[in-house]
Amino acid sequence: MAEVGLLPFARIALQVSRAVLPRYRSRFSKRQFSQPQLLAILCLMRYEDWTFREAEVRLSEHRELRQVLGLVSVPDFTTLYRFLQRLDDQTIDRAVGETVHRLRGSLRQKRKRARVAVDATGLAQGAVSTFFVRRMHHHGQKPLPWRHWLKWVVAVDLDQQFVLSQLARRGPWNDCANLPAVVEAASQQTRIGVVLADAEFDSERNHTYIRQRLGAQSVIPAKRGKKTWRVHGVRAEMRRAFPQRIYRRRALIESLFSSVKRKLSARAPGRSLPMQMRQALLLGLSFNLYRLKHRRLSLRMSTEPTYLINVKRTEKSISSGAKAHFFLAFDVGAKAPTPKPHLWDAF
Repeated sequence: MAEVGLLPFARIALQVSRAVLPRYRSRFSKRQFSQPQLLAILCLMRYEDWTFREAEVRLSEHRELRQVLGLVSVPDFTTLYRFLQRLDDQTIDRAVGETVHRLRGSLRQKRKRARVAVDATGLAQGAVSTFFVRRMHHHGQKPLPWRHWLKWVVAVDLDQQFVLSQLARRGPWNDCANLPAVVEAASQQTRIGVVLADAEFDSERNHTYIRQRLGAQSVIPAKRGKKTWRVHGVRAEMRRAFPQRIYRRRALIESLFSSVKRKLSARAPGRSLPMQMRQALLLGLSFNLYRLKHRRLSLRMSTEPTYLINVKRTEKSISSGAKAHFFLAFDVGAKAPTPKPHLWDAF
């Protein structure tokens, strides 16, 4: 039986890969596997959190998946590893841009200025349990097994919850100087109306770049330095009258990080730093493909059960003077709880 959701994801990954990569690298290629096929397999690896050897085993067991990818034979795990070594960051950026173009969809959405948030998160270098690491440190008082990790910096469309641009580097590191590069790459994908960032990116240069170069509003809390220090320019405005209501939506980028780590992966495996960086960039591409697969669903990602979302939609559609005679539309397969009396007192 085909794995749930794997075949649609493979179709979309192959379509996007064909749009950004030529069929073969050169005219002397063996023509056994095309470049879009190998890139789609790498996205599947990030989507299912497979290793290279696991990908070879899964493809050999999954006949429907091979048919969707157009594979006559199964590529060896070394073939996938060498293709990842040859894959450059520009190709992944073009693939991310293709997904953004498809996610933006209609002309009306393209004309609308996007609300963008910039933030960074850490990715583990391996599959070691963080609970196991903390427990070892607590009982043995030994230093942690690693001092560095991979830091993934992204610019996210808050309204539609997908990645606009990204970069990865070795952490720990202060990414204040990386904000212009990430926002500039995001502005090439869509028009930006407002940029939200936390105090890590607090800098007068960042405010000046966003407001003068992009013509967008910047909301970054001015928390660098002591409160007794005198600040000037936009940072002084942020300290005097901070737009808290606009800044609240920045928390949605934390929801995106949580969704990526829960649904896809929380690690960027690799023995070398360049391989880990490519794995992190592929993770962002895979998440956009995942959002593209579910583009017909609600754009607001929520941790609530499906039936609760439908209850809220039904409550909004009922007028205040309506009676209690109405029907709730539940999704197929969703288990509806027994209604409590106090929920319907308003009707």
